[in-house]
Amino acid sequence: MSTIGNRLQAVAERIRRAAEAAGRAAQDIQLVAVSKTCPPEAVREAHRAGQRAFGESYVQEALEKMDALADLPLEWHFIGPIQSNKTGPIARRFAWVHGVDRDKIARRLADARPPEAPPLNICIQVNVSGEASKSGVAPDEVLALARTIISLPRLKLRGLMAIPRPTDDEAEQRRQFRTLRTIRDELEAHGIATDTLSMGMSDDLEAAIAEGATLVRVGTAIFGARAKKTGRKDPEENRLHKA
Repeated sequence: MSTIGNRLQAVAERIRRAAEAAGRAAQDIQLVAVSKTCPPEAVREAHRAGQRAFGESYVQEALEKMDALADLPLEWHFIGPIQSNKTGPIARRFAWVHGVDRDKIARRLADARPPEAPPLNICIQVNVSGEASKSGVAPDEVLALARTIISLPRLKLRGLMAIPRPTDDEAEQRRQFRTLRTIRDELEAHGIATDTLSMGMSDDLEAAIAEGATLVRVGTAIFGARAKKTGRKDPEENRLHKA
């Protein structure tokens, strides 16, 4: 088995153990392999090992990678901050978008989604740590944004996403993830049902699964240390938090 295949197997085992500890089924937790900055060959290697869902943050890089891998049945997730002028290609080429935090972005994605394509799966990004430098809608603004999204026919609200403040304190990790789960429960109390909590990365997926994560986004634990993008800021790297 390849190095990437071995790492995928190790991550799957971490997910299995975390799910078992939480009294949950491992098959209820989806793994998205964060392949941003990785070459197409690395994605092919992961696909050969059984991985199907991949996360990207840079639009142009992602489009080139999609074209190079068009022969494979892959599910693409956009997990980075969304610029207004990039909503078109994101809406046309991705199956999921995890970082919606403004009405304007939601409406532009809906307008650009091709009518022949299935509705675009959307997760609202929530700033659960209250950091001014971090993307995401404030917790008390989630309900209004959720109502906007469910009113747009080319979008399908799947759930919530968060990138908490990085910490080695598992109790604090769990507290931040619990905040997202509580917001999900509040949406449900208002009649808005969702099925996805996109939370947990390489360093904290166990805490996320303990608090109900249904999707974890893992990059470095699968592909190794991420190459730096010359002249381009990586918001997750700037937050010193590895996917």
